[in-house]
Amino acid sequence: MGRARLARLHGVATSYEPAPGRSVQIADDTVVAVLAALGVDASTPHAVRAALAAYEDTAGRALLPPSVVARPGRPPDLTGLPEGTALRVEAEDGQFHDVPRQPHGGPHEGAGAALARLPLGLHTLHAEAPDGRTARARLIVAPDRVPAPPARSHGFLVQLYSLLSRHSWGMGDLGDLADLAAWSGRALGSGFVQLNPLHAAVPGPPTDPSPYRPSSRRFPDPVHLRIEQIPEYAQLTGAARLRADELAARAHALRDGVLERGALIDRDAVWELKREALELLCALPLSPGRRAAYCDFLAEGGRALEDHATWYALAERHGPDWRTWPAGLRDPRSADTARLRHRLMDRIDFHCRLAWFTDTQLAAAQRAAREAGMPVGLVHDLAVGVHPSGADTWAQQDAFAAGMSIGAPPDAFNARGQDWGLPPWRPDALAATGYAPYRELLRGLLRHAGALRIDHVMGLFRLWWVPEGRPPTEGAYVRYDGEAMLSVLALEAHRAGAAVIGEDLGTVEPGVREALAERGVLGTSVLWFERDYAGVDPATGGEARILAPDEWRGDCLATVTTHDLPSTAARLTGDDLALRERLGLLAGPPERERSRAKCELAAWFGELIRRGLLPEGPGDEEAVVKAVHRFLLRTPAQLVGVWLPDAVGDRRPQNLPGTWEEYPNWRLPVAGPDGRPQTLEELAASPRLHALMRELADGER
Repeated sequence: MGRARLARLHGVATSYEPAPGRSVQIADDTVVAVLAALGVDASTPHAVRAALAAYEDTAGRALLPPSVVARPGRPPDLTGLPEGTALRVEAEDGQFHDVPRQPHGGPHEGAGAALARLPLGLHTLHAEAPDGRTARARLIVAPDRVPAPPARSHGFLVQLYSLLSRHSWGMGDLGDLADLAAWSGRALGSGFVQLNPLHAAVPGPPTDPSPYRPSSRRFPDPVHLRIEQIPEYAQLTGAARLRADELAARAHALRDGVLERGALIDRDAVWELKREALELLCALPLSPGRRAAYCDFLAEGGRALEDHATWYALAERHGPDWRTWPAGLRDPRSADTARLRHRLMDRIDFHCRLAWFTDTQLAAAQRAAREAGMPVGLVHDLAVGVHPSGADTWAQQDAFAAGMSIGAPPDAFNARGQDWGLPPWRPDALAATGYAPYRELLRGLLRHAGALRIDHVMGLFRLWWVPEGRPPTEGAYVRYDGEAMLSVLALEAHRAGAAVIGEDLGTVEPGVREALAERGVLGTSVLWFERDYAGVDPATGGEARILAPDEWRGDCLATVTTHDLPSTAARLTGDDLALRERLGLLAGPPERERSRAKCELAAWFGELIRRGLLPEGPGDEEAVVKAVHRFLLRTPAQLVGVWLPDAVGDRRPQNLPGTWEEYPNWRLPVAGPDGRPQTLEELAASPRLHALMRELADGER
């Protein structure tokens, strides 16, 4: 009983519901392990009693929690403060505000309401009780909602690495992104381009090609740089120019191997060439104006940028897993690390400069999107976590729960659960710092974005923690302060003028979608999943009614498919089933799966024909692709996304969940129905793409 109470006080669940009405108890040793990762000893009855007493003596008697959140629609509850407590706010602009304690005209007045009326921002709240106790808390004053998209619009969903042009060095880059945005905004009337995460990867070889297991989410990866667009490139002369030309020729050979000979995108080979070219560029002096801009970037990046660059400099010497480095270097604040920072100053500057180059090209891409008339522009993607051996976990060790990995519990679709191999943030550490790691992360991602997509947005409320060495079935949910997480998000989005899209597919805790909608966070609605599942047991199957367009929610990004699902052409032709059968990934016997897919498609064909959206009939694959997008336009969705491979009939998934070596995830270029890669130049000239995009442009008029 004591352990359950201790777990509850620290946000650790002792049971979960894999299905409505069915509860599963969490094993005691799992609860003990999760609490230990939060710095709480619950291993024995005596330890539990001591931990409860310690909680009562600290958090239980504290005048203020570490962080206080206020917003106009929800002032903080300060009724627990002792009568006569004096409150004062030091605003982020340096001004001081005395806070009244007595009500003035109604139940919503008083101290909490006064805090909610303060200017938006990050302030410091001071409290002094009559008995002499004092406290200080970070005060976050946030708007009620994140900004809405300026207008209803459509746009492409694209994995940047897969978008090669005739200028690419073996994979899509930020120059290609700027070109895609400028072309699609001007020629197609598109309002946005949604990207895969561009976070910095753990260096290889081999580099993990997944953009969802990065070394750092705080800085983008320089592998995406367009080398020729760095101003210093034009200044190369003599032997350096000859070497740069040789590197470019080798890179173009890599590109041609992908486009013309069926080679896979080789991130490591691309980076090896770009890294050497960047070494040449960083050996050149910056012009006075460029030097001033770089110094501004360094000052703005501060310790976060220095830590990031230091980790990469150390990784060059000691490998990409900081947990195996010499003991003195595992601590970013140690004397050993400080000494080596000084000795590695040139390498640290190199990695800082790469971050600056990348930031500059991201800014140019967003500028190109806006100049092309896009109301939103770039939609960046925030991965749910980071690699345990990477730069973020080294620099922010106190913020992460050591020995834990996030994932998903067993459910009707996956009896074994999931372990994603990503360490979670500690909710107590976030609160203790005024959510500083989270705030800084959002601020960086929103620098050059019109919107931000948050992968597994349910993680703002709770995450499934799996103790190291245990199967994902032996995990537990840990709760985060959803009100605080959403308020920080709303504040940073407001400051950036950016919309937010939450990826809320799969198992979603009751009330989460409603909470997100209340704060203006758009959901994600995928055509194939938008059905009325009331009364349908996913474990046994059964027909769920297709939702009519006017039954869809308006506060969403509506798409036909995503990067983790089959392309529409593959679904229509059965290529997706054939691939999964070949790899042994079907959930049941092949005949049953084919029959189920045929019935699902027949239901959709009937729906589209009844609504007059498929006058050509279901025999033509391209006609059906147009029809399902016409269906999306009938919904009230604020944003309509087109998976770029769908626009040219690509039948290969970019990622096939459940595979690693068996399938080339994250390494395929966009291709046509015949599997031949399509360059950006060919995409821009594709009759099939233009015919589909005319449907969307006409449907928005």
